[in-house]
Amino acid sequence: MSSTTPLVTTTAATHHPPSIERVTFLIDKPNSIHHLLQTHALLLRHNLHHHPILNFKLQRSYASLGRLDYSVALFRRTQNPTVFFWSSIINSHSKRGLHDLALMFYTQMLTNGVQPNCFTFSALMKSCSIDAGRFLHCQTIKLGFDSDLYVRTGLVDVYARAGDVVGARQLFDTMPERSLVSLTAMITCYAKRGEVDEARVLFDGMKERDVVCWNVMIDGYAQHGMPNEALWLFRKMLAAKVKPDGVTVLSLLSACGQIGALESGRWLHSYIENNGIRIDVQVGSALIDMYSKCGSWEDARLVFDGIGGKDVVVWNSMIVGYAMHGFSREALELFSEMCRIGYRPTDITFIGVLNACAYAGLVSKGQAFFSSMKDEYGIEPKIEHYGCMVNLLSRAGKVEEAYEFVKNMKIEPDPVLWGTILGACRLHGNIALGERIAEFLVGQNLANSGTYILLSNIYAAAGNWDGVAKVRTLMKNSGIQKEPGCSSIEVNNKVHEFLAGDQKCPRTKEVYTMIEKINGWLKAHDYTPQTETVLHDLGEKEKEQSLEVHSEKLAIAFGLISTQPGTTLKIVKNLRVCSDCHAVTKLISKITGRKIVMRDRNRFHHFVNGSCSCGDYW
Repeated sequence: MSSTTPLVTTTAATHHPPSIERVTFLIDKPNSIHHLLQTHALLLRHNLHHHPILNFKLQRSYASLGRLDYSVALFRRTQNPTVFFWSSIINSHSKRGLHDLALMFYTQMLTNGVQPNCFTFSALMKSCSIDAGRFLHCQTIKLGFDSDLYVRTGLVDVYARAGDVVGARQLFDTMPERSLVSLTAMITCYAKRGEVDEARVLFDGMKERDVVCWNVMIDGYAQHGMPNEALWLFRKMLAAKVKPDGVTVLSLLSACGQIGALESGRWLHSYIENNGIRIDVQVGSALIDMYSKCGSWEDARLVFDGIGGKDVVVWNSMIVGYAMHGFSREALELFSEMCRIGYRPTDITFIGVLNACAYAGLVSKGQAFFSSMKDEYGIEPKIEHYGCMVNLLSRAGKVEEAYEFVKNMKIEPDPVLWGTILGACRLHGNIALGERIAEFLVGQNLANSGTYILLSNIYAAAGNWDGVAKVRTLMKNSGIQKEPGCSSIEVNNKVHEFLAGDQKCPRTKEVYTMIEKINGWLKAHDYTPQTETVLHDLGEKEKEQSLEVHSEKLAIAFGLISTQPGTTLKIVKNLRVCSDCHAVTKLISKITGRKIVMRDRNRFHHFVNGSCSCGDYW
């Protein structure tokens, strides 16, 4: 029997009306909708349903329990509702994203001759569009509410959510007092636009910060290519004794994936499990993505298998994860299982499926999947899907066919796509086509440093040293600089980054001693450095020395001196790994007996016993 039943029975039997205080308590603290309905019946029985305060509180409690139907019905039966009643019903709809209904009630309120107050505008602005926000802004000025703290905070939030940083900042700077909500709104606005330095200035100036504010700043770093800063700020958050939530871990898992911080990602996974954060489809997908990008597809699969009620996003994460590691059979089997169960593939699904076909050399199957996107599923291919098809054809040696495919595309090809064909020209020795494509890109101002490097590699592979020299001259005259390579490795929960020739590491002397040791191994195995990949105008000895200190080699050397024999090394490179480093890493894996997993800009490479999972095509 419910806790309120004795009260109803007793009052009905004795005919003594309950006190206003007792009824107020029952309305404000309902255990369930059933209890609130009992309290409502109590009001009706004792003719208290016209009491303005009790009626107002009852309407608000119905809304708080998610029963807007009861809340609206009660509101409609209220005679001459006050501005507070109108504001409450507006707020109830606004909080649930029902913007049009909230504005409808506002219009009805004005029609009924009830003047809004600051709470009305504050409620309306919680989730309204920028157009509605500008209209309401004019209303607040007209009625003299624009300087109210809550109204001004709402206005800042409206402009900030719309990305109008100038409008938001003007309102923010003229606030008589800055609230936590307005500060968070401005930080969010800057962070979403990638202006993280501006966001950080406001963040550092805050006297108090809640978890929402920390999340916004951490996510700003994670979403704009600053994962190390995101992880550093997370440590500051823990030191400030602010408890992370599900939103925090989503941003941090993304940051870990970007830099391949596997141990940090595993720590986060443990934190999630030990702190009651439910591994739902969103968190589960983020974990799968993180583990896949950190080179541990085994952990990704364990997470996948443990998620109940999987949605298509979870399936996509695992399919794409398998594909990026070159495990084509597993990716395609999972796709078949997903379709058999009844999930409808999305555009993301097909990125994984087409990549899987490319890595397995399944040209006909890949072409059939590509056609099925539009024909069977109504999915319009995007640039990423065209890129997968170019990769598929190029890997299979169908370079001319890939070129024709690009020329007949329905959308404009990007430099990445052209770079894929140039890479194929290098591998298959098609110098004429490589030159033609490179000249086209240079003429259309579409060439980047990668274009020149690939063209130089094409010439070098063919022994055309005049062509290599021509590329060097073109780069010099165009003022194009090669993007600096950066490689990272995680050891003992700390990510160590290296640039080419880096000497900032505390263990630099040991790293370079290991480099000399590696050079000795290479000479013993009659390895000849691929100096043709060096684009600088240097002598042969200087070119060899330049290759020796590429960032990925420094990261591998650091891993060799910092971990136990037999430990797998996981390297993350921001650029495509050069052919010399690729060949050297294969030899290192054979000589040391170590597995080396390297993620470059294009894909994962699993080096085991002198071989690479990419089959020397990347």
